[in-house]
Amino acid sequence: MLHRVRLAPVQLDTYREVAPESQVEELAELGRQLQGLRVAHINATPYGGGVSELLRSSVALECGLGLAVDWLVISGDSRFFEVTKALHNGLQGASFVSTADVEEIYLLNNRANAATIPSDYDIIVVHDPQPAAIRAFAPRLGARWVWRCHIDTSEPDPAAEAFLLPWLESYDVLVFTLADFVLPALRGRAVEIFPPGIDPLSPKNLPLPASLCRRIVSWYGVDNQRPLMVQVSRFDPWKDPLGVIRVFRRAREQVPGLQLALIGAMALDDPEGWRIYEQVRSQAEQDSDILVGTNLTGISFVEVNAFQHCAWVVVQKSRREGFGLVVSEALWKETPVVAGRSGGITLQMADGEGGYLVDPDDEDTFTERVIELLQNRELARRIGQLGRQRVRERFLVTRYVADELRLFARLISTGQGIDTGGTAS
Repeated sequence: MLHRVRLAPVQLDTYREVAPESQVEELAELGRQLQGLRVAHINATPYGGGVSELLRSSVALECGLGLAVDWLVISGDSRFFEVTKALHNGLQGASFVSTADVEEIYLLNNRANAATIPSDYDIIVVHDPQPAAIRAFAPRLGARWVWRCHIDTSEPDPAAEAFLLPWLESYDVLVFTLADFVLPALRGRAVEIFPPGIDPLSPKNLPLPASLCRRIVSWYGVDNQRPLMVQVSRFDPWKDPLGVIRVFRRAREQVPGLQLALIGAMALDDPEGWRIYEQVRSQAEQDSDILVGTNLTGISFVEVNAFQHCAWVVVQKSRREGFGLVVSEALWKETPVVAGRSGGITLQMADGEGGYLVDPDDEDTFTERVIELLQNRELARRIGQLGRQRVRERFLVTRYVADELRLFARLISTGQGIDTGGTAS
């Protein structure tokens, strides 16, 4: 069955001091046009990962604008989430094997969740592959259906692609972060392109006094007199945390005293995360300069904020990345980033504007860029400032919600999406 995540509405005026005026004014007008529109967002987990964070902010703002928006989370057994994690990985390029049992588990859980969707929505937005088949088991009931893909599907495993495609046929519009992510078989369908955005008012991004940030990270074992390198991500093979440890150890040879914090969240829909976490923890136990923290050891949004603020450099060594909200989060704090040149990360920053983009498998260059920013603090400061301005203009939740509401307006007026769109390119 579906579970509703309860949120308090957030009023648009709270963003006037931080977001561009043009975005705020457009949102006010869109809110007036769409007053009372009934919308459901459906995804796989209420916490742990970028999609849940995006929904927490965007749904609250849409409610504050006067729409009637619900956030619904699917339920499933452990076998279902093993299957959907394998499908997720397959769509990002890992090997995927489809069997009759795999299909039965996937469809059984989607069918059960579909049976509990309320019947009075105008628009239903389904996020990512886990609940994608829910549309096939739900009567139309006059609603327009949107499938929102948040992952990097630029090079999917053919078996994973073939498994997913039939369940996308009946959606009215499909939304991707990048045009490169649109599966070839979907070209010619109603497709819209727009990336996510961060919430500058969430506890993860609110301005905190530097002294408080230092106290927080010190409580977790960081020595504030020594340089700090940070990666914030799920414990996922695509984020390559073990590769981050290798880069850290090589950089420490040139930057004595360097510390590494690997901060992650454990999510309901990610059983693989526990296996990766144990591998990372095993490495950390052998090295007192490596700190590993999760939402299960007291790390919350405020702690992530503090670590990103205190970091001398943030890394995001992603081999595949749908977007990577953590990159914009670090840049919002004017902290420079060295990141894998992959997926949505390439939208958020450019070389010298926020940090450096590097082939994630080129650990020599990755290490060199990390060392450069650790040793040249004035360069790091300038690059970080440019990164914050880029995020303010292009990657705040106000821009994301405006893109989404424009899509809703088109859907209820014409019943169709468009071939391309969005404002952040």
